[in-house]
Amino acid sequence: MGQELEVVPARQGRAVRLAAGQAIQIINTHGQQVVDTWCFNAADMAEFMSMEHIHGMLETVFPVEGDALVTNQRRPILMLERDTSPGRHDTVIAACDRYRYALLGCVGHHDNCTDNLFAALADLGLRPAECPSPLNLWMNIPIAADGRITWAEPLCKPGDHVILRAAMDCIVVMSTCPQDMIPINGADCTPTEVHFRLLD
Repeated sequence: MGQELEVVPARQGRAVRLAAGQAIQIINTHGQQVVDTWCFNAADMAEFMSMEHIHGMLETVFPVEGDALVTNQRRPILMLERDTSPGRHDTVIAACDRYRYALLGCVGHHDNCTDNLFAALADLGLRPAECPSPLNLWMNIPIAADGRITWAEPLCKPGDHVILRAAMDCIVVMSTCPQDMIPINGADCTPTEVHFRLLD
């Protein structure tokens, strides 16, 4: 049975605890929002979901339904149990930060996923040693045969969702990416809220 829907407001982050065997459903409410997603071992924040290790274990940069998402200790931490979208999620791009926006020409503060990670975990009284590379749900980064990448719009539609099931007690962090200078959140470059619920 699932709990009530909760919201991750546009440009913000949320952190939730999952017990082993519990799942989280993350819903792309409006269909064009990238959600930077991290997962930490609840007993040891130094162990976290690692994109580099996922690449080696899965031998792909695009995880699909049924794939185990592993940590920097090569242990499963989440299972990608369900994905109703076209399945295009990014595992190669770092979380946006103040340096990224400065390079794009932003003057002054810009909300960013790195700050959102630290703020969301601070709400639980936690602080990671670093910002790991996230699983960028619904972020569409096509990779050409020559290795070059493109910053493209998401392929998902409103209501598409993923279900991630915990393989250990863990903490999942979500950030509705505040990127509004390139069209990774759609052609309108307008970040929006997403919804999530915990599942048994």
